[in-house]
Amino acid sequence: MFNVEYPQLPDFVSQGAVKDISEYVDADLKAKYLPQAVQLTTLGGAAYALPLDAAPQVFYYRKDLFAKAGITAAPTTWEEFRADAVKVKKAEPGSRIATFFPDDPTTFEAMAWQAGAQWFGTSGDTWQVGLQSAETQKVADYWQKMIDDDLVRVEPSFSQQWTASLQKGQTAGYLGASWGGGVLKGTLPEDQAGKWAVAPLPSWNGAASGMLGGSTFAVSKDSDKAKAAVEFATWATTTAEGIQARISSGDSSTYPADPDLVPVAAKAFKAEFYGGQDVYAVYQGAARTIGQKWTWGPAMGVTNTTLKDSFGKLADHSGTIAQALAAAQKDTLAELKNRGLKVSAR
Repeated sequence: MFNVEYPQLPDFVSQGAVKDISEYVDADLKAKYLPQAVQLTTLGGAAYALPLDAAPQVFYYRKDLFAKAGITAAPTTWEEFRADAVKVKKAEPGSRIATFFPDDPTTFEAMAWQAGAQWFGTSGDTWQVGLQSAETQKVADYWQKMIDDDLVRVEPSFSQQWTASLQKGQTAGYLGASWGGGVLKGTLPEDQAGKWAVAPLPSWNGAASGMLGGSTFAVSKDSDKAKAAVEFATWATTTAEGIQARISSGDSSTYPADPDLVPVAAKAFKAEFYGGQDVYAVYQGAARTIGQKWTWGPAMGVTNTTLKDSFGKLADHSGTIAQALAAAQKDTLAELKNRGLKVSAR
């Protein structure tokens, strides 16, 4: 048994590397998890993993830097987010509201997911690939203009330069996942404690969220202990003892895929860095709005490598997000065909 992140699971399945565990996953067990997480672990009607955590995307921001810019509340729409970005830059020309991460396509993918995009799907035994839909293009156009207008940084995630900009107060916000709450707390100096807050992700047309990461328990194809593995995974993902074993340090802000365990995780997390805010209430609200039509493709390694390479051209304006999506569409189709899979563009 091993951990697999949701985006990689279809690749493992298509390569025949994980076992179909449907016979050990009944309706009562599935009902314990967020339906979005169950959907992502079910391929072709078969269960291939048990969800461990979910990772709804939220917005972390510096309350003091927002106040300095005359911003009294976190943005609720992307239009407000852009307006606030202008205010942050005007108040302190060296500061930016957030960062576009060229090395981490999953952040962009989560925002496309939020907008209602569906990059992958199936029709019978054919994979459908569509990275250039109207929904995705809307997100691409928005972030391209944010970059072109110098309203956000373009720096690798968790890089020295990005971390330094946070530590110096030159970056006022972070578009991250629920797990990012613990990571951010562990990255920044103690003197920033109480200055940060968490808010729902700005949206296009009402509350909605994508998912940024998240992991599962899968069983290797050749395992002869599948039943025992699923029993352990069930304990680890649906019991208080199981989740406590994962978050006992108090620094992890993982969001359990089993909603009944959210109070356990919330109690264990030390939220002083966020001024005692009930951050899990924000995560919980975001988790409920994760779109249920998203499917990861069977070659996300190729898709994301192309996006990462192309996004690398954004900082010096030698490439665009639209060009990156076109390249990723082309390379993904080629890879699936090379694997002998039936595929069509949409």
